[in-house]
Amino acid sequence: QVQLVESGGGLVQPGGSLRLSCVASGIIFRFSAVGWYRQAPGKQRELVATITSGSSTNYADSVKGRFTISRDNAKSTVYLQMNSLIPEDTADYFCNLHLGRRDFWGQGTQVIVSS
Repeated sequence: QVQLVESGGGLVQPGGSLRLSCVASGIIFRFSAVGWYRQAPGKQRELVATITSGSSTNYADSVKGRFTISRDNAKSTVYLQMNSLIPEDTADYFCNLHLGRRDFWGQGTQVIVSS
């Protein structure tokens, strides 16, 4: 039974920072590729950042230079460090883990960027 649990969301002012975490269980985590997605109300879910099993990373243009994805295989955890947050970053954030032919989703954590 694969489980993904996101945490670290909350309410933050513009210009602030948050670090999201996604903890995986029931899987050999180090072989996985992981992505962070976000979805705002009424909008389509979009890919924010990805990291491969070899720690190669990729980012959406909208977050380049502000967000950093990383992983700690010993803790079976992937992180999303979010700096210089803007109101457009407001969304529910989800981690997605891909391993072989399988794909798993967490239940999400809410981020609100507002004054």
